[in-house]
Amino acid sequence: MLVWAALFAVGTYFIGVPTSDPLIAFGWLWLATIAWRIDLPWRQHLLFLRDWLPISLLLVVYNISRGYADDLFDPHVTELINADKAVFGGHVPTVWLQEHLYQPGAVQWWEVAVSLVYVSHFLAVPTIGVILWLRRREQWGRFMRRWFTLSVAGLITYFLYPAAPPWWAAKFGYLTEPVTRISTNGWNAIGLHSAGNTLNALQVEASNPVAAMPSLHTAYAMMAAAFFLPMVARKWWPVLLAYPLAMTFTLVYSGEHYVIDVLVGWAYVAGVFLLVGAAERWWRARRARAVDSPRD
Repeated sequence: MLVWAALFAVGTYFIGVPTSDPLIAFGWLWLATIAWRIDLPWRQHLLFLRDWLPISLLLVVYNISRGYADDLFDPHVTELINADKAVFGGHVPTVWLQEHLYQPGAVQWWEVAVSLVYVSHFLAVPTIGVILWLRRREQWGRFMRRWFTLSVAGLITYFLYPAAPPWWAAKFGYLTEPVTRISTNGWNAIGLHSAGNTLNALQVEASNPVAAMPSLHTAYAMMAAAFFLPMVARKWWPVLLAYPLAMTFTLVYSGEHYVIDVLVGWAYVAGVFLLVGAAERWWRARRARAVDSPRD
């Protein structure tokens, strides 16, 4: 594991965080499972490819198709601005936060935390999935069904309702106040310039700039927290929920999302949990009836 950690650190420093390609991210995670259980025969390690390669390929298709999601309809802009203003007394939270916290040309200490939270979106959910795959295979299946369903629901929405984020609205004059995209500012302060460059390239070249509704960043974070809420004592709930709240601040402050994007993302999580949970209960009841029914 120390060898793996050293290689990952070197790769992150010189190349950047593996965010642009799910196959690369899962390659690193596969190597981590090998390092963690180095005593197992190779046949056991190859089971990771059997279970994860189809999911990785589906995520590659998701990433590619997401970039074309704004080809059908013009992006929605003013509705999101008006929704945030209606909730926050005529203010857009992104604008207010940047007016009070952001200083052009300087990196504040909290922007380091913002960049770390932002990049965790690309690694947290896959890492949780791999840990569950190693330790609790049944829970891994439950987690993956919710993750995949949430991703599909978000992708469909991107096609049907392309929506522009605050930085885009300010760039094209829909917001009169300036909004700067600062989600990667903190990397320079800790010397990880390549990490920031990789994310910036991904934001410019590989992503859809008008795929803001819903915010899958906060939806994934809330999904990860909500999945474990029934498994831990209530005293630990604030610790779990701190992650989606930190992601919310990160995305709103950095100009990536409106608050309405976040709320809709959380609503998607609730809907997915209800839908997938109902499907799982139906499937278990169906299997139970098949076992209990007498055979001819």
